[in-house]
Amino acid sequence: MPTRNVDPPTPPKEGISKRFDRRQLLQAGAATLALSTLHATAFAATSEARKRVGLIGAGWYGKSDLWRLIQVAPVDVISICDPDQQMLEGALEIASQRQESKQRPRAYGDYRKLLAEKDLDIVLVGSPDHWHALHAIAAMEAGADVYVQKPISVDVLEGEAMVAAARRLGRVVQVGTQRKSTPHLIDAKKQVVEAGLLGKVGHVEMCCYYHMRANDNPPVQPVPDFFDYEMWTGPAPLRPYDGLPHRRWWRTFMEYGNGIMGDMCVHMLDTVRWMLDLDWPTRIASTGGIEVQKDGKSNIADTQTATFEFPEFDAIWQHRTWGTSPDPDYPWALFIYGEKGTLKASTMRADFIPQGGGVKPIHFDCVFEREQYPEDLREKDIELNAAPATRRHMQDFLAAIEKRSRPVADIEAGHISTASCILANISMQLQGRSLAYDPKQKVVTNDDEATRLLRRAYREPWQRPVV
Repeated sequence: MPTRNVDPPTPPKEGISKRFDRRQLLQAGAATLALSTLHATAFAATSEARKRVGLIGAGWYGKSDLWRLIQVAPVDVISICDPDQQMLEGALEIASQRQESKQRPRAYGDYRKLLAEKDLDIVLVGSPDHWHALHAIAAMEAGADVYVQKPISVDVLEGEAMVAAARRLGRVVQVGTQRKSTPHLIDAKKQVVEAGLLGKVGHVEMCCYYHMRANDNPPVQPVPDFFDYEMWTGPAPLRPYDGLPHRRWWRTFMEYGNGIMGDMCVHMLDTVRWMLDLDWPTRIASTGGIEVQKDGKSNIADTQTATFEFPEFDAIWQHRTWGTSPDPDYPWALFIYGEKGTLKASTMRADFIPQGGGVKPIHFDCVFEREQYPEDLREKDIELNAAPATRRHMQDFLAAIEKRSRPVADIEAGHISTASCILANISMQLQGRSLAYDPKQKVVTNDDEATRLLRRAYREPWQRPVV
């Protein structure tokens, strides 16, 4: 499902940076292309096999992931599942046009029937967050490798069960934290972090200031005939139906996800962990709540601060769904502060700002690939800045399948980033109490109350996965 529910930021103007003359720019562009192509060619170098693919969850980002996969690999889309018949029909029609065979995939309203066919090599999980664990584990058990959207789960023990299933069954599971496959961020990691330009890192900040929190008051209404609301809700609490939950509405309720923390912080925290080679935070604390936008139905925090403690520094998260961003160029971003300089990074750009003389600033621009994939420009609701990253993420996933290795965004890394954000929400629920999670014992150390919050109740008859 979507990484965010607002229109993409306006792309930066294409042209020559003031810091480069034309020759320098071309040289920098060539270096960027060489680095980013490493991901892009990984699958092509290993196999021409045609994979059989199924999609569970045919909403905005489920379809977007499927279209990116079709662009980069010889696949056959066999099955698509969604409890909304109209959304399902639209996905089937586009899939039949886009895939090479022009075959119309089979249609399902119940994912269990899709998986019972046991004829899929790959399953893409694009359903809302409250379904990720059950869909992904069931797909693994049906014999498929899995691409699952972030955050991987709505509670910590669901994530533990997903990691355990992947290891027990020997499945390749890629998480949709595609910043690890974002060309300009790969370049920034290599040219700044790995090159030692930051020096000793002493502090990290992350933020999101998008006004993306839906907060309306729609009336309760009859469920339309084309929408199976019971199946869509699944293990989550059954809210009174007040309109189709797709695209924005479901993300505004904690019943189905973990708010802005689970939706947006997970990307930036995961990117920081990848760039700086970090494991679990040692402690997590968070405060916040609904401070400004109190009028609507939404029950997710409009304001939140979290501290993720690591052995050598803290990483601080801040989001507000109101007001302005302190840095208009970096409204959803990370900032790594080193003794020799600062790295700013977002989905749209990155900048290294050195401390003192002797080292020049370095600017990195987003790669769009409009010329290579002109069909992107005609696709409804596409995030043009994210499409190249998702294509590389899919190619990395396919290469890992061929080698039976772990992909760049393996399920365990996705679990650590997801669970850390969930623990921040638990801390906020407990009035900012500092929490230390023990992943071996799967408890919050010396905190029985917090440990009980590591799992959510499931609505009957759905059963929680067992760790």
